[in-house]
Amino acid sequence: MPKSRRYLLFSLCAVLVIAVAWLFLRSTTPVVPEAIKRGYSEALAQARAGQPGAARVLYQQLGRPDLSPKRRIWLHAELPNYPSSVALKLADADLQHESPEVRIAAIKSISGLVPSGQRSLLLGPLLDDSDQNVRLAAVNALLGLSPDDLGLYFGPLEQAIDAWEQVLKSAPESAENHYQLARLHLHNAEFKEAQQALENTLRLAPENLPALVMQIEVLDKLGQSDAARQLLAKQLKAQPDSAYLQHALGLWLLHHGQSEFALLGLSKAVELEPDNKDYRYDLATTLHGEQELEAAQKQLQEIVQRHPNDRKARVLLINYWTESGQLQNVQILLAQLEQLNPDDPALQQGL
Repeated sequence: MPKSRRYLLFSLCAVLVIAVAWLFLRSTTPVVPEAIKRGYSEALAQARAGQPGAARVLYQQLGRPDLSPKRRIWLHAELPNYPSSVALKLADADLQHESPEVRIAAIKSISGLVPSGQRSLLLGPLLDDSDQNVRLAAVNALLGLSPDDLGLYFGPLEQAIDAWEQVLKSAPESAENHYQLARLHLHNAEFKEAQQALENTLRLAPENLPALVMQIEVLDKLGQSDAARQLLAKQLKAQPDSAYLQHALGLWLLHHGQSEFALLGLSKAVELEPDNKDYRYDLATTLHGEQELEAAQKQLQEIVQRHPNDRKARVLLINYWTESGQLQNVQILLAQLEQLNPDDPALQQGL
C-alpha cells in the first residue's frame, strides 16, 4: 500500500476515534436545563430561609455535574437540615469528588445527616484519603464514637490519630496545634497529656475559650471537680458577659446534677446571645427535663421563628407538642415540614 494511502487511512481512523469519543461524551454528560442553571442563588436562599420547596431545589443544584466546588460547599452547609435518602446519596457521591474541599464539605454533611452509630461505614474509607486535610476531617467526624460504633474502622481510626499526632508534634508550635493535640489525647483518655496540651494552648492564646472549657472537662475527668469549678468561677468573674462561658457553666452544672442552677447559666447565655440557636436549644431541653414544658416549647418556637430552616428544633417542638396534646399545633408544623421536605424521615415515621 502506498505511503500516501496508508497515511490517509490512519488519519481517517483517528478522525473516526475522535468522533466516536465526542459522541460518547456527549451522550453520557447530562444536560442541565437552563432554568436549573439559573436557579442556584434562589435555591440557596430558599434553603437558608426554610421556604417551601427548599429540599427539592437544593437536591437539584447538588445533582448538577457542572457546579463549581465553591458552590457545592455552600449547598452542603444547608443539606443536613433537609435529610432524606436523596440527600444522603448526594452527600455520599461527593465523598468521591475530585476537590478535597468538596469531600470535606460532604463529610460534614454526612455527620449532620447520619446518626453516629452508622457514620463510620460511610466516612471510615476517608481515613485513607490521598489528601491530608480530608483525612483529618474524617478523623474529626469520627472522634468520640465508641468502639462498637466504629466497628471495622476502630483500628484505622487509631492509626490515623497516631499519624495526625506525629504531624502536630513535628509542626511549628501554635495554639491551634496544641488544641488539636488535646482533643486527640482526650479521645484516647490520656487526660494528663490533654491537660498539658491545653496549658500550652492557653499559654499561646489566653483568650481561647474552647480550650478553657475543655480544660474544665479534663479536670473533671481527672477527678478534680473542685479545681474545675474554681477555674470556671474565675473565668466567669473575669468575663461575666461571655455567653460562651455562661453556657459552659450551665452544661457543667447539668453534668453535675444541678439542673435547677444550670438553668440560670443557660438562660443567661441566651440573654447575652439571643440569636444563638444552640444555646437556646440546650435551654429548651433542660427546661423540658425540669418539667417546664410550656417554657421549653417557647424556646423552640423562638428558634423556629428566627431560624426557619432549623430542622432539629422543629422536630423536637413537634415531639413536645405531641407530648402535651397540642395536636393542632402539631399538624401545622407537620404541614410546614412537608412543604419544606416531603421526604423528611420524620414524616415517613409518622411523627
